[in-house]
Amino acid sequence: MGTAVQLGSGEFKYEVAVDWETIPDGYQWREVAGVITDANDNVYVFNRGPHPMIVFDKDGNFIKSWGEDVFVRPHGASTGPNETLYLTDDGDHTVRQCTLDGEVLMTIGSPGQAADLYSGAPFNRCTHVATDPDNGDMFVSDGYGNARIHKYSADGEPIMSWGGPGTGPGEFNIVHNIATDRDGYVYVADRENHRVQIFDRNGNFETEWSHLHRPCAIYITDDQRVYVGELGWGALVERNTPNIGPRITIMNTRGNVLERLGNGYGLDVGQFVAPHGMCVDSQDNIYVGEVAHTSISHFDTPPDVVRSFQKLAKV
Repeated sequence: MGTAVQLGSGEFKYEVAVDWETIPDGYQWREVAGVITDANDNVYVFNRGPHPMIVFDKDGNFIKSWGEDVFVRPHGASTGPNETLYLTDDGDHTVRQCTLDGEVLMTIGSPGQAADLYSGAPFNRCTHVATDPDNGDMFVSDGYGNARIHKYSADGEPIMSWGGPGTGPGEFNIVHNIATDRDGYVYVADRENHRVQIFDRNGNFETEWSHLHRPCAIYITDDQRVYVGELGWGALVERNTPNIGPRITIMNTRGNVLERLGNGYGLDVGQFVAPHGMCVDSQDNIYVGEVAHTSISHFDTPPDVVRSFQKLAKV
């Protein structure tokens, strides 16, 4: 047995749980786009493979899978009301609300039909959903082919939209992930503008955090800790630049950095390739999904098998 690898310090110390999950024979995923936990800390791994949703218990034991023949290109997973999930499919241009057993309760968007590129209309490769803690309204980040946030009622009726392409306040360059805090403020990972923008629930710009590098994943806990997954270099000229990611940055809701986790770009234990989706369970364990296959072209000799899911166990 090798020495366990720990990341972080103080109250933010984690041990990398190597090979935590037990996958049945014949099951696999190419990469993990999103991950979320339920009230019992079961882990829902939303992946780009033949079984789009694979569910494990908190100890990593396989429970079930679902979503076959439903999802085209899984992207984002978040918690919905009444023990449901919101699952965003950027290849199908839809958001689906599902039960924990995979029954589709509601679909927003027209399956397989993209809105015109940068038209502002929903959806063109939507990416993620966040929920207003007071009334269940949904905020949908949209996405790769749009630069927009759409607000819907809990029953799927459109309320308003805001945003457009650009670099100013309220403008986006790949609006990639979205989260809300307990006061209803909306945090948007404006990935290629290297910032998180914060709005009130009516789309009014509040502030931005620009001390992040390609923020890709964002998750906010009940105790107001903000976890951001940052991507590493995106241009060849940046390849050897230290201290820009990939990593997990933990902040408070004022944007102060509390800890940064990760030992650089790579496949060694304690390193990341491309943190893309993330959640934190009731015991403060962190689960990270990585779009690793999409990013392995960064390697001089890409390996055949690339790790794309990690658990960081709270110490």
